[in-house]
Amino acid sequence: MADEENPPVLTEIVDDSRAPRRAVDAAALEALARALERAVLERLGPEIDRVIQEKLTRTLNHVLGQALDGVRAELTQSVTQMVREAVAASVAHALALPDQQR
Repeated sequence: MADEENPPVLTEIVDDSRAPRRAVDAAALEALARALERAVLERLGPEIDRVIQEKLTRTLNHVLGQALDGVRAELTQSVTQMVREAVAASVAHALALPDQQR
């Protein structure tokens, strides 16, 4: 083979002392993929859950806030209308009393 003074040339055959790579069968590859998937989910699962929970909480708070604002406005309007009707009925009743006493 070639030494330091005579480097190898393209026509020389260089001994590759590395062991040949074995082919991986489909079952082993599938098992490796499942193990990798499990490991990734175990590590990232809690973080994914936290991010989803935060996003869901923000969205629900916003939507529920809007819904409560609408309900509050409708309730205020309904109570105001009921008070007006009650006052009007009371005034009408009070005005009718003197006529009945005559």
